[in-house]
Amino acid sequence: MPINRGAIEARRRASEARPDFVRPESWRYARLETSWRKPKGVDNHQRKQLSRGRPGLVKVGHGGPAASRGLHPSGYTDNLVHNVADLAQLDPKADGVRIGHGVGTRKRLAIVSRASDLGLKVFNARVERAAGKS
Repeated sequence: MPINRGAIEARRRASEARPDFVRPESWRYARLETSWRKPKGVDNHQRKQLSRGRPGLVKVGHGGPAASRGLHPSGYTDNLVHNVADLAQLDPKADGVRIGHGVGTRKRLAIVSRASDLGLKVFNARVERAAGKS
């Protein structure tokens, strides 16, 4: 049973109601990707919202609910960890662990084994028990 089910469901409903924000003129030129870029031109029609039919702009009101902000899709809170000592203040019932990008294999192994002892969920373990051993 996932935790924070109500917050995850509210986030899903908000994302369904949110419009698709597309890059200005991306529908016109094949070389432009559709990923959002803010229109900054002085005479840009989308920025000015002059003509009907132009896609909307990203604004603060389109955000998700505050209760679901910072939650992993599994429902656990997302906590960045760089060493074993960072695991001490985490609650296994509510907190999940994301290991930092710069953490090496040896320390990653130690973090994963300690997290499993504490019952914490690790989102990006990316390590095997016999890593580096033949």
